[in-house]
Amino acid sequence: MRTQRILLAVVVSMVVSSAMLAVVSCARERKNYVVHLDPREDGGVADSVELWHRSFLPEAAGDDGPRIIYSYSHVLSGFAAQLTDDEAEAMRKKEGCIRLYPEEFLPLATTHSPGFLGLHLGNDGFWSRSGFGRGVVIGLLDTGILPSHPSFGDAGMPPPPKKWKGTCEFKAISGGGCNNKIIGARAFGSAAVNATAPPVDDAGHGTHTASTAAGNFVENADVRGNAHGTASGMAPHAHLAIYKVCTRSRCSIMDIIAGLDAAVKDGVDVLSFSIGASPGAPFNYDLVAIATFKAMEHGIFVSSAAGNDGPVAATVGNGAPWMLTVAAGTMDRAIRTTVTLGNGQVFDGESLYQPRNNTAGRQLPLVFPGLNGDSDSRDCSTLVEEEVSGKVVLCESRSIVEHVEQGQTVSAYGGAGMILMNKPVEGYTTFADAHVLPASHVSYAAGSKILSYIKSTPKPTASVTFKGTVMGSSPAPSVAFFSSRGPNKASPGVLKPDITGPGMNILAAWAPGEMHTEFADGVSLSFFMESGTSMSTPHLSGIAAIIKSLHPTWSPSAIKSAIMTSSDVADHAGVPIKDEQYRSASFYTMGAGYVNPSRAVDPGLVYDLHTNDYIAYLCGLGIGDDGVKEITHRRVSCAKLKAITEAELNYPSLVVKLLSQPITVHRIVTNVGKANSVYTAVVDMPKNVAVTVHPPLLRFSRAYEKQSFTVTVRWAGQPAVAGVEGNLKWVSDEHVVRSPIVIPPAKAVV
Repeated sequence: MRTQRILLAVVVSMVVSSAMLAVVSCARERKNYVVHLDPREDGGVADSVELWHRSFLPEAAGDDGPRIIYSYSHVLSGFAAQLTDDEAEAMRKKEGCIRLYPEEFLPLATTHSPGFLGLHLGNDGFWSRSGFGRGVVIGLLDTGILPSHPSFGDAGMPPPPKKWKGTCEFKAISGGGCNNKIIGARAFGSAAVNATAPPVDDAGHGTHTASTAAGNFVENADVRGNAHGTASGMAPHAHLAIYKVCTRSRCSIMDIIAGLDAAVKDGVDVLSFSIGASPGAPFNYDLVAIATFKAMEHGIFVSSAAGNDGPVAATVGNGAPWMLTVAAGTMDRAIRTTVTLGNGQVFDGESLYQPRNNTAGRQLPLVFPGLNGDSDSRDCSTLVEEEVSGKVVLCESRSIVEHVEQGQTVSAYGGAGMILMNKPVEGYTTFADAHVLPASHVSYAAGSKILSYIKSTPKPTASVTFKGTVMGSSPAPSVAFFSSRGPNKASPGVLKPDITGPGMNILAAWAPGEMHTEFADGVSLSFFMESGTSMSTPHLSGIAAIIKSLHPTWSPSAIKSAIMTSSDVADHAGVPIKDEQYRSASFYTMGAGYVNPSRAVDPGLVYDLHTNDYIAYLCGLGIGDDGVKEITHRRVSCAKLKAITEAELNYPSLVVKLLSQPITVHRIVTNVGKANSVYTAVVDMPKNVAVTVHPPLLRFSRAYEKQSFTVTVRWAGQPAVAGVEGNLKWVSDEHVVRSPIVIPPAKAVV
């Protein structure tokens, strides 16, 4: 008995010791943190910043000691380091430490578009007059770039501007590196694992976005014969600075801040940020918002992705008002495949796989696996060979990143073709994907009719035929279903997204590699089609570069205003732009409208904003003096400032939370058109809303003259529980300067 007790005691002791060792081991395990500090009163000098940062760390004990990963000096006061739990807790208690952020990973928000946007070659066109963005530096935070691609040659490009301070990390790379086009390239953290050429793109995404923003003119560009033409970016003569902060699967917030810090230090003019962000965090808890505030202060225009979490409301990310937040829309080009049913019904869809030797017109048995009662098979994730072999298979869309995989499954089980039908929320948004078998991606409406046909006959049949590139498809543009929607949780009183740009089936340069060689022959491609707000964002980055080239003294907010107030709310048929369900798109869906570059370069009037305006707005958000200081890096006393509401921020759109009493907001516009010009206020609102603009007439006698006015909004009838939208237009002989007016629903989703 005594022996048993001794053995039991030994076992218990061993278990307790193991548990204690596990706790100690866990406590000693280092994790990555971004440490946000109070700015130094003396500002500090570059050489002493890292020493100051190290003073916050405990003394290193051999290899177990913490170490600095990045020292941030331009967009954030702080550093990234590896800390144990105990060290992190001690750090939080140190004077001057504002907050610790555990490492977070953000997702990537993933030829015809210049012409669709009215960018045409010609001696008298504004695109040519802008020099195609000549002299402007666009910085891209992404997965790197393939420098040897013809989209990035430097023939005819001038040297980097004298202000440029960037560096190039390409080493021993065959066929390319930095030149007068790619004037800088760096890689950070896990994105720099390739020691010989770390900024090289091995995912394709960064090459695609870089060429969309500023790729050269490249003739005979296509994807396997589809969408053939001359490819170019929005600003084909702009310089590119590449900051590789993402791997194929993720982007570390530590690396993102390091990339932003470097971009500001290097001297970029425009930042293109095709990276998603979680919606809802207050701006003083949002490292990207904090970092881009400093970029704005340096005069840098920031174009960012709204995110791919639509069509759910209140999913928009990157919503700080000093950033341009970009939604994704369609164009009038389709890579057409047509489904013909045995009863003669015809439905158009899309697929990038367009085989020349195919069985076009040949009717084959048509099946829908979901009819067998197994709900898991509706998306064709599980199939039975006997059921689908030699047949055309109707599958329900699983997710936008798995469409090709669904076709691979059908092909593996012997299916002869696939019809991919949308889910109800996906509506009419269809993708030209690189399928491995004859396929057609059709809308939910078309898919429902095909399913009804299958149910109506004992032996349904279908054929898939290939029509190639079709121009002039309608309606166009519309907003893609995945594009994230407002309102913006962090600041619902400022309309987000801001603008919509082309983001569906965009052809641009590609970095051949492991991804997107899903065609049956596995051929690598130099151009590829991608969709997402990742694609719409660099369109706006390039357009901003064009505007910056023509108007080098304009502030980021002036450029944003020009883009927003000149945008389109009608499609090419002259009817309101539609969403994925082909309903009129709301401003929470498309922002101010669909970008119109030809008008954006000459907007007539702009709504300008500067740092002090944003500080008054941040005070009005109620985040307190400390919260404002976290964002602005300045000591602020909101009690001594004139704080303003969100509605009073001099933004190019108005969100008015209208209850029983009228609301009046102020705005200031700057004349960037002709010296002598007169603008008349025109209001388009439903009859139950009365809007008074005072004064109703603005007279300008010189360029860059400022005029102020007020807008008073009140209910003139029964309040609309569902919310109201309309527009305020300032109209002259040459310009229409339009600002959306939004009265949110009584119970808005935030």
